[in-house]
Amino acid sequence: MAALALLAEAPERAAILLDVDGVLAPIVPRPEDASVPAETRAELRRLAERYALVGCVSGRLGADAERIVGVPGIVYAGSHGLELEPEAERWVAPLRAFAATVDWPYEDKRLTGSFHYRTAASESEARAYLETVAERAREAGLVPRWGRKVLELRPPMRADKGTAVSRLLSERGLRRALYAGDDTTDLDAFAALDGLEVAVRVAVVSDEGPKGLREAADVVVDGPAEFVNLLARL
Repeated sequence: MAALALLAEAPERAAILLDVDGVLAPIVPRPEDASVPAETRAELRRLAERYALVGCVSGRLGADAERIVGVPGIVYAGSHGLELEPEAERWVAPLRAFAATVDWPYEDKRLTGSFHYRTAASESEARAYLETVAERAREAGLVPRWGRKVLELRPPMRADKGTAVSRLLSERGLRRALYAGDDTTDLDAFAALDGLEVAVRVAVVSDEGPKGLREAADVVVDGPAEFVNLLARL
């Protein structure tokens, strides 16, 4: 692809921005068990030395994303961009208070929270129950969002992976970027590349991937193992 070559020929003018789970780290039943393969880490170290910006934009806490990826010299923007928004802090207590009313294991990410149902005995029953949780969350002023076998709750404010990508690029004056993602929340980041001088949107697809991700992408790869081969071309 010509756009990939343009990024690679002038890395000092470009950014490589990546989701973590499902892109760098294969999806696993328990999020805390996720890890980035050694081969992928080696490519990220190489890219961090070449490009103006290499960053991970994750739904995880930034510190947790950094732990999993384990590569210095990379920017870690967590909580779908909420960590870059100071006013998000006031929603920590309301999120936790609501989660305490739900009879389901809760992954507390401070500025967001998640109810996973990948390991549920019946995914259909779990989804039906969490649909009722999503409706109650809306009534409580929170924003529910579905991902890959997970219900996420967020504060009612404009902050997402797209705002994070826009902020990271504008702060550094970069007009060339690649973004890779695998889930619904990554569509916002894809949209944030509109209007750039060079933009490459990479969909890392799976059977669980959302509708529209493939169609919105410039490049499609089949899972993290194939994605690392793309990184090697940059």
